Amino acid sequence: MLKNKVISAFLGTTMMIPAAAHAETSESESMDGRDDIVVTGDVLYSNQVNAVKTPTPIIDVPQSLSIVTADQIKQRGYTNIGQIVDYTPGVNNTQGEGHRDAVVFRGVRSTADFYIDGVRDDVQYYRGLYNLEQVEILRGPNALLFGRGGTGGILNRVTKKGTIGETFGGGQIAIDTFGEFSIQGDINIAAGENVGVRVNAAYESLNNHRDFYDGDRIGFNPTVRFQMGPDTTLDLSYEYADHERFIDRGIPTGADGRPVSALRNVIFGDPELNFTELEAHLLRANLQHAFSENFKANFSAFYGDYDKVYSNFYASSYDQASTPNVVTLDGYIDTTERQNLILSGNLVGEFETGSLGHTLIFGGEYINTSSDQDRFNAFWDTTMDDNEVFAIQRPLNLRGGLGVNAAGIATTNDFTVDLNDFTQVDIDVFSFYIQDEIKLTDWLNVVLGGRFDSFDITVNNVPAGDIRTRKDEEFSPRAGLIIKPQENISFYASYSESFLPRSGEQFANINGTNNALDPNTFTNLEAGIKWDFEQGFSFTAAFFEIEQSSPQPNDADPSTLDIIDSQIRGFELQLKGQITDNWFVSAGYSYLDGEQVDRDGPTGLRLRELPENMFSIWNSIQVSDRIGFGLGLTHQDESFINNGNTAVLPAYTRIDAAAHFDVTENLRLQVNIENLTDTVYFPSSHSTHQATVGAPLNARFSITGRF
Repeated sequence: MLKNKVISAFLGTTMMIPAAAHAETSESESMDGRDDIVVTGDVLYSNQVNAVKTPTPIIDVPQSLSIVTADQIKQRGYTNIGQIVDYTPGVNNTQGEGHRDAVVFRGVRSTADFYIDGVRDDVQYYRGLYNLEQVEILRGPNALLFGRGGTGGILNRVTKKGTIGETFGGGQIAIDTFGEFSIQGDINIAAGENVGVRVNAAYESLNNHRDFYDGDRIGFNPTVRFQMGPDTTLDLSYEYADHERFIDRGIPTGADGRPVSALRNVIFGDPELNFTELEAHLLRANLQHAFSENFKANFSAFYGDYDKVYSNFYASSYDQASTPNVVTLDGYIDTTERQNLILSGNLVGEFETGSLGHTLIFGGEYINTSSDQDRFNAFWDTTMDDNEVFAIQRPLNLRGGLGVNAAGIATTNDFTVDLNDFTQVDIDVFSFYIQDEIKLTDWLNVVLGGRFDSFDITVNNVPAGDIRTRKDEEFSPRAGLIIKPQENISFYASYSESFLPRSGEQFANINGTNNALDPNTFTNLEAGIKWDFEQGFSFTAAFFEIEQSSPQPNDADPSTLDIIDSQIRGFELQLKGQITDNWFVSAGYSYLDGEQVDRDGPTGLRLRELPENMFSIWNSIQVSDRIGFGLGLTHQDESFINNGNTAVLPAYTRIDAAAHFDVTENLRLQVNIENLTDTVYFPSSHSTHQATVGAPLNARFSITGRF
C-alpha cells in the first residue's frame, strides 16, 4: 500500500542561530560522548537550526518560548511529542484521532504547525525523538518567520548534525512494563580533516495498556557535514521513517457528559482495521557562508515524500440513559500521498548606522506541495450506510470488518463502496520577509518586520471533475519592544499576525462559499518579563491576547461577508534552572480563558479543549556523583470536549518519577515511572465520544552507554 521513491540528491544551506539558553546543567558531560554546552553569556552560535533564525539572545526574543534539550529528553524518558507538551505551559494535547501529533497552542488546535530544522513538516503523523538536539515550542502567531499557520504557536525539532574532528558514539536499550521495547544508536565519525559523518537510528516495538495495541517504528538518519572552507559549511541529511501502529480513538461520554470510566477497558474499534501506516523519505541540505564576521548567508533545501494510510472505527454515538449496553460505530479509511519541496534563503547581518545597532534578516522561501488524498466511509451491508450498532462487550463483536450487530445479525463492512472525497492538490507559495532588531540604546531594543506570502492553490475534486483555484496574498507584520533595565532583565511587548487560508491545514477544502472567503487571520498581543538569575536560573512571565477573525457569508446576503471574531486571553509563568548545584527545577503555569463568538456576538460558550489552569513541575536532584532522582507533577483543569460544551474532559493530576545510577562514567541505568499514584484519568479527546484513556502506573527501564 505504501510506495517507495528514489529522490535525487540536492544542495542547500544551513541557518545560523543560537542554541538553547539555560539548558539543564546538572551534568558536566552528556551521554552522547561530548561535553555539554552551557550557555552562560549572550548567545551561542551553533550548528543547530533554531526557530529564531538570528543570533539573538533568548532574553531579547519578544515572545514566550520553551526549549527541551536532548539531555532532558533522556533524563525524563520522553518517547513522544505529547510527553513534552505535558510539561510545557500554554499548550496541551488533543487526541489527533489516534494517528498523529496534535497540539493545542494557547487554545488553537493544530496538526500542521510542526517543523524540522525550521522547515515545514505538515503531514499528520507521530514524530520521533531519536535524532534530536532539542525541541522548541514558540507561542503566539508566527507568520513572519514561518508563513501561513502558526496561529497559536509552532513546534520545531532541531536534528543532530555531523561533528567534524570527533569520533564518538552512544546508544540506549529500553523496555517498559507494558512490553514496549526500543533500541537506538548515535555514531559520529571524523571521516577526514574537514568531514564529519553522523548516523542516528532507532527501532521501537510499540505496546501500551490498551487491548490490541501494537506497532513498530523505524527511524534512520545519516548526516554529513563538510567544512568547505574557513567560512563555508555544508550539511547533507537523509531521514527514513517507517511507522505502523494500532489506532485507538478512546471511549464515549455518558449521561453526565464525562467519559464513562466503567468502559475504560473496552476498545471501540476493529483489532485488524484500526491501524495507521506511514513511510517517509526526507532529504535536507544546508549551506552556510560567512562573508565577514558580521554578515552571513544561508540557503536551505528540503524534499519530503510522505505516503500514509489510516483506517479506523470509533464510537460516534452513545446514549447511556436509554441504551447503556449498545454503541454506534462509524469509520473510514484515508490515504495521503504528499511531496513537499521547500527552498529558502536568508541574509543575516549585524551592523551599525550612527548610534543604532542592527541585526537584520532578509529572506525568501518557495514551497511546492503536491498532495493526493482520498477517504472511503464505512459501509455496512445491514444498514447500507456508515453507522452500525453493536453490543458493548470486551472485545466488541467485530474483527476484520466482520461482526454481529446488537440485534444479533451478521454484518460486513466494505471500505471500497462509499467514497467520501478524492482530491488532488497543488500548491505554490512565494514568500519574502524582513526583520530588523534595532538597538536604540543599551537598555532599549525595537523589533520591526513584515512578511509577504503569495499562496496559490489548485484543488481537483476528482469524482466531480471540478477544478477550483484560489490565490491569497497576505502581509503579516511583527513589532516588538524590549526594555532592559539590567543586562539580565528584559521587559517586552509585541504584536504579531498570522493567517490560515480557507483550504485549511490540509488544503483540501475550497469548495462552495469557502472559495470566495478570505483567510482567517490571527493577531497576538503579548507582554512579559524575562529575568536571568545567577547560575543559569531564569524566570519568564507572559500575558497575551489572541484574536481570530473569520470571514463568513452573511445569512441574508451571501454576497457580503461578516467578520466573526473570537478571543483567547491568558498568561504563562516559567521557572527553570539550578536551585543549588545538585537541584534543577523546571516549572510552568498557564491560565487560559476564551469565548466562542458567532454572527450574533458572544455565545457564552467556552472554546473546546481550553483548560483554565495548567501546571507542571519537574525536579532533578543529584544526590551523589553516581545517583540522581527526578520527581514531577503535571495538572490540567477540566475542559470541554465539544463546541456545545455538553461533554467534559475531567481535570487530572499525574505524578511522575525517575532515578538513575551511573555504573561507570560511560554506562547509566535508569528507570522512569509514569503515573506513580495509578490515577484513572483522560488526558485528551477528539470529539464527544472519543476520550483518550490515560495509562496506569507504568515504568520504563533503560541502559544508556557511550564510547
